[in-house]
Amino acid sequence: MNNMPDNFENEPVEQAGDDCILLDRRSFLRLGSAAAAVSALEKNRAHAQGGAQMGNVPRENWSSTLRYHTDHVFQPEDIAAVVKDVTSTAHLRALGTRHSFNAIADSNSAQISMLGLKTVEVNAAAHTVRAGAGVRLGDLAIEIDRQGWALHNLPSLPHISLAGCISTGTHGSGIHNGNISTAVREVEFVGADGKQHKLSREHDPATFPGAVVALGAIGVITHLTVDVQPRFEVAQVLYENLSFDALESHLTDIMGAAYSVSLFTHWQGNKADQVWLKHRVAQGAKPPMPATFHGATLADKKLHPVGREVDATPCTEQEGAIGPWYERLPHFKLAFTPSVGHEIQTEYFVPLDKGYQAIRAVETLRDRITPHLLVTELRTIAADDLWLSMAYQRPSLAIHFTWKPEEAAVQELLPQIEAKLAPFDPRPHWAKVFTIPKEQLQRTYVRSNDFRKLVQTYDPNGKFTNEFLRRLIL
Repeated sequence: MNNMPDNFENEPVEQAGDDCILLDRRSFLRLGSAAAAVSALEKNRAHAQGGAQMGNVPRENWSSTLRYHTDHVFQPEDIAAVVKDVTSTAHLRALGTRHSFNAIADSNSAQISMLGLKTVEVNAAAHTVRAGAGVRLGDLAIEIDRQGWALHNLPSLPHISLAGCISTGTHGSGIHNGNISTAVREVEFVGADGKQHKLSREHDPATFPGAVVALGAIGVITHLTVDVQPRFEVAQVLYENLSFDALESHLTDIMGAAYSVSLFTHWQGNKADQVWLKHRVAQGAKPPMPATFHGATLADKKLHPVGREVDATPCTEQEGAIGPWYERLPHFKLAFTPSVGHEIQTEYFVPLDKGYQAIRAVETLRDRITPHLLVTELRTIAADDLWLSMAYQRPSLAIHFTWKPEEAAVQELLPQIEAKLAPFDPRPHWAKVFTIPKEQLQRTYVRSNDFRKLVQTYDPNGKFTNEFLRRLIL
């Protein structure tokens, strides 16, 4: 869900500075001087041939912790308009529901909002759905559930656009569940040449794994075809105060105890404060609800991940109440602002078999982390074959930090956390804030060279490239 109202007015675009709340300050400073930004903007305006829809697309990300550098935003409603906008513009970046916390979707020149493309077409015979790039996951889920189908998993926020989720490897949890991108069967996009392209799992096995989690670098995604399965029901059962000691010998048992499992911690007291077990429930069955779980105790009320004192109304139903998959797999309801709203997010993936050691390594920084933290979530993701996926060829534990909006403190902490995780070859989530340099990313994302070649094939002149991509991957 967009947190800004539909009539949000564009504010004057500001350059990076101490009076403007920005994430990834290093990348923003590298975007260039104000004169360079204005020059690039005017260049794109000169290329535009009219007909582009210029509306009130918010100039901040959803949590108001990052401001974009351009007020030039295309809003196409169909593929023909996408083609026109791409061919008439020198440089642009695709924009979805603005859920990225770094400059991955930023531009000094122009952006193209894909929220106007949100069709949903289920192919029951093929067990797939073809959907527009801009449809929100929550809206897509409601429609396919109505027709008897489901996605294999959902992230904690159903408010994210389908293309944005797929392009960054966004995920839910579950030892046997790949990230959402693993369900993709076909990617349709408009390339720098202005032509419509399609890559599929079946027909393009050599390049398809590089075109799914592609960071918006090979073109503007218009539609995605995604595998679906028969709809199912889920019940959430929560526990409190799970000792970290239990993770040493039972990490995989704990994280595999339900279809999807999340642990929440504030890094104090040698414990996970909350355990969220999302059980896939057969028709007529009840979820297991023993009084204890590996020493943790059954929660006596509905909880918010940040803590017992936070209003849990925005959270999906708990206490064993059975409901549709799309109303339980996310942590937050589609109709509410997710999490706490004004926040910064960071996430690192480490090999699952090193997960316990990685948790303990981060824990050594607990007294530095906790004052600036809202909550940390621990999840598991199955291995996949997508080149820039954080779980490429290794089952993973994801260590996610939801920070208070304290940019300076977070920027100081991240190198310390990354140093602790360095022995485990951490892979950062592409849409979150991190400081790991390009050289280290090339070692951990081992198909980086292949990805650069793929980008060169579809965008040889860098139409879809921005400073974030140049600095970290291209």
